[in-house]
Order: sequence, then C-alpha cells, then structure tokens
Amino acid sequence: MKNLIAVFTLLFAMVSLVQAQDKKPPMSPKITAESPDRSITVVYGQPSKKGRVIFGAEGSNSLEKYGKVWRTGANNATEVTFKNDVMFGGKMVKAGTYTLFTIPGEKEWSVILNGTLGQWGAYDYEKTKGTDVAMVKVPVSMNKTPIEKLTITPSNNSITIAWDNMTVSVPVMKHNS
Repeated sequence: MKNLIAVFTLLFAMVSLVQAQDKKPPMSPKITAESPDRSITVVYGQPSKKGRVIFGAEGSNSLEKYGKVWRTGANNATEVTFKNDVMFGGKMVKAGTYTLFTIPGEKEWSVILNGTLGQWGAYDYEKTKGTDVAMVKVPVSMNKTPIEKLTITPSNNSITIAWDNMTVSVPVMKHNS
C-alpha cells in the first residue's frame, strides 16, 4: 500500500511539473494589432531577431530567403481582418479575414492575402495559393537601426511590416461601393 501511495504521489508531482512547464509564455508571443478606427485587425506571432540575420539570398545563413513564401510571423500564419471592403495596394478585397503571406526581396516584397484560414506557417501555401485574393508588390525601405521584434502595424490607410533592417507598407483604403 505504501508503494502504491508513493507511485501516485510521484505521478501527481510529474503531472504538476509538466503542466507548470506548459504555462511558459511562447517564445514568439501572439500579438493582436488594430488600426486606430478598428477597421483592420492583424493577429500574428511576433518573433525576435536574437542576433540572427533575418533576410537574405538563398544559400545565406538568413532565417528567411529572398523569393520564398513566408508566413510573415511565427507559429500560425498571420491573419488580417478587414471590417469593410478595401482597396489593398490597389486591389479590391471584400470585408473578411485572410491569411497574410509575403515573399521578401532585396528591393521589393510581394504581399499576399489568401482565403484559406487556420494555416500553420507557409508549409501548405503551394496547395492553397489558388485561394489568393490579392498579391501586391511594394518597395522596401531600409531601416537605419535594426528592429528586434517583427512588428505589423495596421493604420487607417496602410499595413506596415517591419523587422530587422527592412520595412514595407501596403496602402489600404476603404472601398466606396
């Protein structure tokens, strides 16, 4: 009987320890950012630079390669919600929630809105790219000082993505129908 009590006590202690470890904050916290008028909401995992080279050519030691689809965040793919129909970089997009992908480049990025929600990373993008609703190319601005944490900022008229030494911004305007 004493052995049985000891086993249950040990088992309870192990389960408690595992549960306590599960409560650590994620390495890339989930961020919700809203435009000032709350017409645009972006939900994304926020990775940190941590001394890494973030963007670079194929064959480099960069985290994200030029010309490759990126989930534009960490963990689950980033989602953007528009409360109204908008012109996203000059392309008409209906009100709703979309997955945000980018294809970083040295001088310009392609920014993609995809209609398939609930994706993990960009691993299945090739299977879901048929549900893209918009793809726009935007120029890169180089940051004077590297930005440590990925920051996606929706304003009333744009969505700006900034990390490491690069910033891109997509114009967003409410569509008057």
